[in-house]
Amino acid sequence: MLKAKQWLKDQARGTERYGIVVSSQAQRLKPYAIDVKSPIDPVHWFLEDKEDVRSSYFLEDVATEFHVQGLELDWACVTWDGDLRYSENGWNAFSFKGTNWQNINKQERKQYLINAYRVLLTRARQGMVIVVPEGDDNDKTRQKAFFDRTFEYLYEIGLVRI
Repeated sequence: MLKAKQWLKDQARGTERYGIVVSSQAQRLKPYAIDVKSPIDPVHWFLEDKEDVRSSYFLEDVATEFHVQGLELDWACVTWDGDLRYSENGWNAFSFKGTNWQNINKQERKQYLINAYRVLLTRARQGMVIVVPEGDDNDKTRQKAFFDRTFEYLYEIGLVRI
């Protein structure tokens, strides 16, 4: 995550805006100090300058697909979670309930989650960095297997590792 944050800062010139965006269902990014349940004020996040800790520039508060729908950043960091995972059968959707991920079986809810990531992946005007966590096999909610295939897929389709 530190590399991704530095990459954003290095890309941006002048007042070009950058920030971190995540799925509203990304419940297990807390070990990376990302809590989607901690609401942002989009006005401050999008409009305040680099000196304001509430702004996207500080790379502390994250916006979800609801906050950024219809809006854009110059540079975005899309941070992935275990809610959407790639497999040999395509995309699998999950919802975090209590202490476990549960399969989302309803096609409508699966499509909703895929669309949430589509929104996140289309918010950057100039470029983006995608963070796929390494996972931690000591944490059943963040196992490496949840992330490895997604990372491999994104790499296979042409994303460059930084």
